[in-house]
Amino acid sequence: MPEHRVLLRNHLGKDLTKLDEYKKLGGFGVWPKWVAQGPAAIHNEVKAANLRGRGGAGFPAGVKWGFLPNDGRPRYLVVNADEGEPGTFKDRYFLEDDPFRLIEGCLLTSYALNIHTCYIYIRGEFWRAIDVMEKAIADARKAGWLGKDIQGSGFDLEIYTHPGAGAYICGEETALIESIEGKPGQPRLKPPFPANIGLFGMPTIVNNVETLACVPVILEIGADGFNALGTPKNGGTKLVGVSGHVKKPGLFEVKLGLSLREIIYDLAGGILDDRELLGVIPGGSSCPFLTAEQVDQVTSMDFDGLKGVGSMFGTAGIVVMHDGTDLIDVLKRVTGFYRHESCGQCTPCRQGTGWLAAIVEKMDQGLADESHIDLLIDACTGIEGNTICALGEAAAWPVRSVATRFRPQLAKAIAARSAAFGS
Repeated sequence: MPEHRVLLRNHLGKDLTKLDEYKKLGGFGVWPKWVAQGPAAIHNEVKAANLRGRGGAGFPAGVKWGFLPNDGRPRYLVVNADEGEPGTFKDRYFLEDDPFRLIEGCLLTSYALNIHTCYIYIRGEFWRAIDVMEKAIADARKAGWLGKDIQGSGFDLEIYTHPGAGAYICGEETALIESIEGKPGQPRLKPPFPANIGLFGMPTIVNNVETLACVPVILEIGADGFNALGTPKNGGTKLVGVSGHVKKPGLFEVKLGLSLREIIYDLAGGILDDRELLGVIPGGSSCPFLTAEQVDQVTSMDFDGLKGVGSMFGTAGIVVMHDGTDLIDVLKRVTGFYRHESCGQCTPCRQGTGWLAAIVEKMDQGLADESHIDLLIDACTGIEGNTICALGEAAAWPVRSVATRFRPQLAKAIAARSAAFGS
């Protein structure tokens, strides 16, 4: 089964970090047409394209743009490039290999929304990405695609990079805004939402890297053409990263609506060593895990198709686990990560993530029995829905899914640990 590439273009053998190469492939080519039609035309086209936010929540981008108040205040565009979700590696492609696609998306979006300042918040560990983006921004400014009176249009835009400091919580849009302002990266209570009171107290749109990279494509092929690449209410293609126990891990671009089995077995080559499939994380570590039986039920990989099996599309970071996977080791990784990354602002998350990790540690040390699975579920219940941001759910949902959907396998692993430690 072939990919359908409109975003992922590393197969072309071109160095797209060079502005001339980018322009040869049509880069910035839609600008004259859409500037002539005006900002509202761009906004309407993106809205009609059913572009769902690619950062995980899947909220329609055009609708989100419409939340900006028209009250004369300065506006900001913030690009969420803080790709910290375990299992996810899609945005890094644009930052390191196709930076002008992101810059063009920022330019078109900013023009549509009358925004003159944009910040790209890049994960602090992405040193190469920061260097590539800063050079690309400088090259775009030198060529007249940023700065004052862009290409004689009368429109001004400046783009700045802002490195993060290694905090997963800054992937949450209000924590990201706090970080740019020089404050600790802790989420804000909502409302008010960033579209009204965001960066520096001004109206702000926060979009994911891949979301903005789709904007030039929409304006090139039109909303109808973009919708044709997806499913109803899910326009376009989607970058999916497949890792774990597969023969050909990697980053792929597919039409929305493919089955999960097609992605795993056709694109990623099937299960490593031809073992049996145990389970799959469908969209990054914060998503509920799926059993092998549930994988077969996911006939449409999009933002709506995974709801029927009680999970999420998320960032489309697909992690595959075969039947030799030690579920206690998996839970150690997951609970240890969220315990470390909790910002500590909310008691249920600050304490609850610690409890989850401590219970799993007992399992690993052979000091637990099957009743500790119920204790895990109870701790998850105490966290879910009781925090300012979604990190509480991100910590609880994967653990709950393992404890409930994989209970026999987890109980067996607990018994094996106890036997090994002689308890």
